[in-house]
Amino acid sequence: MKRSFMVKAVWDDEANVFYSESDIEGLHIEAVTIAEFEQIMMEVAPDLIVANHLSAPEIAAHPLKDLIPAILWQRPPTEETVVA
Repeated sequence: MKRSFMVKAVWDDEANVFYSESDIEGLHIEAVTIAEFEQIMMEVAPDLIVANHLSAPEIAAHPLKDLIPAILWQRPPTEETVVA
């Protein structure tokens, strides 16, 4: 059973949005701000993990504390962190 998942926000210059790169099945985010991106991610990602990465037998056979995954969130670099 997978215990950690990755979500990365990537800026699209052409569309002027952040979009997601992730190993969470079904997670596709596009947002104008990073705050909006984070809000969508925190609302949607846990449900998608349960729906798409855990089976009913796994849920029934494990204590809840063992089912809670880690979401490794990678913000895009800011101007302060980008070295010219």
